[in-house]
Amino acid sequence: MTAPTLSVENLQTHFFTKAGVVRAVDGVSFRVDRGEVLGLVGESGSGKSITGFSILGLVDPPGRVVGGRILFQGEDLAALPAERLRQLRGNRIAMIFQDPMMTLNPVLRVETQMVETIQAHERVSRAEAVARCRDALGRVGIPSPEERLKAYPHQFSGGMRQRVAIAIALLHKPDLIIADEPTTALDVTIQAQILAQVQTLCRETGTALIWVSHDLAVVAALADRICVMYAGKVVETGTVDEVIDRPAHPYTIGLIGSVPGDRPRGAALFQIPGMAPSPLSLPEGCAFRPRCGHASEACLAAPETSWRGDRAFRCFHPQLGAQA
Repeated sequence: MTAPTLSVENLQTHFFTKAGVVRAVDGVSFRVDRGEVLGLVGESGSGKSITGFSILGLVDPPGRVVGGRILFQGEDLAALPAERLRQLRGNRIAMIFQDPMMTLNPVLRVETQMVETIQAHERVSRAEAVARCRDALGRVGIPSPEERLKAYPHQFSGGMRQRVAIAIALLHKPDLIIADEPTTALDVTIQAQILAQVQTLCRETGTALIWVSHDLAVVAALADRICVMYAGKVVETGTVDEVIDRPAHPYTIGLIGSVPGDRPRGAALFQIPGMAPSPLSLPEGCAFRPRCGHASEACLAAPETSWRGDRAFRCFHPQLGAQA
């Protein structure tokens, strides 16, 4: 069996605050193979973005990775010295952030930023770097890429700026891209175009992709496998078809049921009762217990992960075969 591009094993990232220890990521495990798209799904505060930041070593104090392994092509990123991590970050591993204006420098031309990205990791002439930048913009669907290289970020629309951010992530043909809700602020048409381009690029280059999102519809259309996160843990994982068509964890069923579908006009959407718990005061046992209609005394203990082939869930009362 081919080794995965990335294997995360029992990752734990905690924030040490005056109010207490926040276990933002608490024992997360998954793998991403070459050319595969993995969707990390969950409500705000579930730990999905912090998982992505932890992989790249971008967690700022008072947070830090306190346990687990992050194996990227055999190297444990969590144990690497800062200099080696800098060599990989932006080169073999790239990240696309939610807001492209946080990625792009507003006072530098796009060409300058893209050329600097290349020359930070490779010794190439400026002419060769500019040619690669032009080709990268063309690959993500930006018209007249040679002209657009001379533009500043504010001269692009939101969708075009996000395409530039994706092009920058692709400059070194990375083995892994982590995308943190990069299409959330875009309109549906532009979102669909970017999703199609990302799928094509992953197929053509073999790049593994982790797509972080709260939008199940987007992930269902893009990903090969899904990890559903809640309160810092993966509560269910499997292929897109398995998880969407036959969800096992009550939380996954609730998420799917909350998506607008074939309901009659004016019918109320399903709503998961209550709110996600504060990471500073998680309930005893299963974190989803206070919101779950299937909870019992057994749920006062923390459930272990159960496996059914490549399918896994963390629940004492899995609703196997339930339709959302």
